[in-house]
Amino acid sequence: MAAPLAALAVFAILCASAAFGFYVHPRLPERHRSANSIALVQLVVMLLVNFTAIVLGLLTTSVKAGFDSAYAARSDDAAQIVQLDRCLRDYGPETGLIQAQLRSYVAAVIASTWPDEPRPTGVTYLDPSQLPRYGEAPRLSDILNDVGLEIRSLQPTSLTQKNVIAACDEQFRDALKARWKVIASERGAISPPFFWVLVFWLAVLFGSFGLTAPPNTTVSAVIALGALSISVAVFVILDLDRPYGGLFGIPSTAMREALADMMR
Repeated sequence: MAAPLAALAVFAILCASAAFGFYVHPRLPERHRSANSIALVQLVVMLLVNFTAIVLGLLTTSVKAGFDSAYAARSDDAAQIVQLDRCLRDYGPETGLIQAQLRSYVAAVIASTWPDEPRPTGVTYLDPSQLPRYGEAPRLSDILNDVGLEIRSLQPTSLTQKNVIAACDEQFRDALKARWKVIASERGAISPPFFWVLVFWLAVLFGSFGLTAPPNTTVSAVIALGALSISVAVFVILDLDRPYGGLFGIPSTAMREALADMMR
């Protein structure tokens, strides 16, 4: 489920839970509304509040760390590709075709990963509609594999070219590692079952609010604001958990700058 829809669903569930508590509260027998009963309920509510706060805090920290890692992986990926292109440029004009393949690869990555942004111009590349937005793309892997094979098939004619081709081959390996780091970082860390278990805890918590508080305007407004705040927190957590797309998505700046450097 998309982050905005999930946040709206959480808000509706929390408000409905509180409303159910308001509905049940006046219908409880008097013995269930005694001071001792209310005190016990409030104690359990405090326990749930603290537990939920800890879980939400840990989730926020975890997804933020994952987002930062994905951001760094994308920047490193762009840097490794630029360094490979410059290494090929140092080898000589014989690598012109390999450089063109590398530019085509970068342009295809940009067009497929950020489909809502303007597509790269001045270079030919695969149709992004035939490429997955996330995860491994076999056709892009084939391009990089061809680049590696052609680098190894070069026939250096001088000691300088031999040294350069050895450096290019090592740089190509580093670029492959950087690419797989990007692919690994695209996977979300929050599983749907865990998310809905968390929603259930929150629903129980807000239902408890309705059971222990009188259903007046002030209480209703405070509970609604609390539900809104938690829903916004859930939205931020889910949005950060998917590094590409959404409000906090990783920008295409690094890859576009890499492509611009390669096309100079």
